Amino acid sequence: MLKNLFAGIQLAITQPIRIDDALLVEGEWGRVEEITSTYVVLQLWDWRRLILPLSYFIENPFQNWTRESSALIGTVMIYLDYSVPVDAVRGKIEEIAKASTLWDRRVVNVAVTDFRETVMEIRVLVSASNSNRTFDLRCEVREKLIDFIRREYPDALPRMRAVMSEPPAQDRRQAAE
Repeated sequence: MLKNLFAGIQLAITQPIRIDDALLVEGEWGRVEEITSTYVVLQLWDWRRLILPLSYFIENPFQNWTRESSALIGTVMIYLDYSVPVDAVRGKIEEIAKASTLWDRRVVNVAVTDFRETVMEIRVLVSASNSNRTFDLRCEVREKLIDFIRREYPDALPRMRAVMSEPPAQDRRQAAE
């Protein structure tokens, strides 16, 4: 009880969380719905409630996505064949962002962030005014980008490549039986 009392005093003074803040706690994303003298209620993305003692926020790390502002930068990762023209992808992302009512006009960026044996990793950054809009914008960018690539550069989509060989004669006989 004393632990929660001291945690409550410390939270009141430092205010690391407030009502309606978007938090990532224990791998769960939710909004602070209620702060009482002993616990905090998070409404999770799927409407469940996660109830944590006040002391949790003093003793454990957590992410507050809206501490100073609710605006966020969303990340979309896509893995494409080296044959895709990155400038065309960059142009399409800028077009998608500009056409979206979700984009806050602050950040849009495309960068090749890694090379793998068969694909390159492209990171897309887009910003929106709050976490809900950022999530929806990320989904919109993914859907429209994959549609663009599928239509304009279908060979740039990753594929599993394998060399098939004829099975030994004994295996062919067994399969025929």
